[in-house]
Amino acid sequence: FEYALTGMAPRPWTAPDSLLVVWAMYIDLQGAQEARELARGWLRAHSDEAQLAFLLPESTAFDATLDQGEAKAQSPLPPQAPAWWGAAPEAPGAPVKLAGLDVTDSVGSNNYALAGTRSSTGAAIVADDMHLGLRLPNIWYRLALRFPDPGAPGGQRRLAGVSLPGAPPSVIVGSNGQVAWAFTNSYADSLDLVELRLDPARPGQVGLPGGWETPREHVEAIAVKGAAVERMVVRETSLGPIREVAGRSYALHWIAHDPAALNMNHLKLETVSNVEQALAAAASNGIPAQNFVAGDVQGNIGWTIAGLLPRRAADGQAAGLAAGITAGITAGFPLAAGSGAQTWSEALPYAEYPRILNPADGQITTANSRQLAGAGYALLGDGGYDLGQRNRQLHEGLQAMGDKVDVRRAFDGALDDRAILVGQWRQRALAALDAQALAGHPQRAEFRRLLETSWSGRASVESIGYRLARDFMWAVHDLLYGGVNAALKEIDPKASAAAASARWPAVAARLLDERPPGWLPAGHASWRELELAAVDRAIAALVDAGTPLAEATWGRRNTADIAHPISMAVPALRPWLAAPSQPLVGDAHMPRVAGPKFGQSERLTVSPGREEEGLYNMPGGQSGHPLSPFFLLDHAAWVEGKPAPLLPGATKHTLRFVP
Repeated sequence: FEYALTGMAPRPWTAPDSLLVVWAMYIDLQGAQEARELARGWLRAHSDEAQLAFLLPESTAFDATLDQGEAKAQSPLPPQAPAWWGAAPEAPGAPVKLAGLDVTDSVGSNNYALAGTRSSTGAAIVADDMHLGLRLPNIWYRLALRFPDPGAPGGQRRLAGVSLPGAPPSVIVGSNGQVAWAFTNSYADSLDLVELRLDPARPGQVGLPGGWETPREHVEAIAVKGAAVERMVVRETSLGPIREVAGRSYALHWIAHDPAALNMNHLKLETVSNVEQALAAAASNGIPAQNFVAGDVQGNIGWTIAGLLPRRAADGQAAGLAAGITAGITAGFPLAAGSGAQTWSEALPYAEYPRILNPADGQITTANSRQLAGAGYALLGDGGYDLGQRNRQLHEGLQAMGDKVDVRRAFDGALDDRAILVGQWRQRALAALDAQALAGHPQRAEFRRLLETSWSGRASVESIGYRLARDFMWAVHDLLYGGVNAALKEIDPKASAAAASARWPAVAARLLDERPPGWLPAGHASWRELELAAVDRAIAALVDAGTPLAEATWGRRNTADIAHPISMAVPALRPWLAAPSQPLVGDAHMPRVAGPKFGQSERLTVSPGREEEGLYNMPGGQSGHPLSPFFLLDHAAWVEGKPAPLLPGATKHTLRFVP
């Protein structure tokens, strides 16, 4: 219908188009690393080494790593904060708006596997819910394929799962009858910003760690309907294209630019017969580096990285790192010109990829946080790991299921909406709101009453207490980091303190616990006064937005805004091009990630060889046409968390392709 609406004629889809879809996923899954490095570079330039190590921890107690290692010891708390710390988040008299409204908690995806020792059948169970921006039509297409294969049981191969329309034809996540597999974004460090040296005596040249060179120039022609062609000049070095930011020039050295970053090796997963074969096949997959989790019909489970990884320096100081940063990891900082820092020069051999096979507890979980505490961590680096609470909650939730778990029960792991992290911040707010704090402050009293009475311990749509506790957490963030965010936005619109480190809640919590005087932001007499100022800020943000405290439910804030992109250009068509504006259960930092435009793009749980028991749901529907009865057919079940069969039912319609 898009062609009919725009008056354009469709053209045949080509092989280059399919490859560009994969590169689009590189941008979607790794594109934020550039702004993250710029933000961290600014923090490094305006903080000393001790302050930086405290503000940007490599791990926290929230992490639940696959190798079950201990989190790195906390860095000492320096006596003084950097000069930029605690600046006012907005001008006096300006409307109050929490940073949490602008910061998209877009770090997401869960996958997990239970070994046969933990399942009710002896076969492994694999589950996956990939978190992406949500639009219509959905990015995934559910399918089941049958074709002759002498290597398959009975000579027939059946694949069941989801494909990515437009990409090279394959089952992205699913089962081949013997092995099931799933992905989450790994957040391995796949990008370096290498600062270039400039010398007036060498006009037209740039200095790289390996010497001076003359960049090549490419002219990109962008056709615009009804207007002149736009032309953009891209300058490229041997390390990658040049990015100019805040008066500095960088080479964008990104693994996605490597010729081996894209291939058709994903098709190997169609014919693997056990987990060890799947792990070997996955490593060579030409996709953005993913956490690959697999399970087989014999009950084995395993994890590795699927996709190309850079080989990092073995010596941290060779990468120009600050003291206290793990050796071999660039830690997401730009490499300063003239520092002697060296970027990677080759990809990591697949044989050196870290692996986990059949862990003793019979389960594997990943959720975009740090995967390894041991030596394998240096092979991956940190490209923006999540805080870790979501993975810990998923890990502990599966542990609580015990043994004899079936597919239906395993599916519910993705629906865990317990507010464990926000619950900790609720307790902090309640502790601050004592009788003295409430005296003469009726709004604070109402805030406390709602924290106590409208709280279920979950991110439920009717909960006011959840929203207020979450807003309190973000208000503390604003009072600590709000001022620096303005400076970071001048470098890159996506740069922020939260982008620099998703572990900021752990940093803020430590400050509130230890209450160091040298880190108390100016304008606050004590840390208790800062906590009360955060409560007042959360109240003011709601008042300025026209939301009474008694009506500030989480569902009112977390309302679905899932629509076809054309509805943004033609709002009059939104009634036909959008899903219902329903309140959504869930949030960040819990398995059931849900935001107005971001969340679980599908939920799939399957045991290989038992695909008839597999479960699935997704937002939207199977059809991309708004007049089709299948356009939103799956949506209500997705909102409610009700699974449907993975495999198709009785045939109702048939579409035949005739060459």
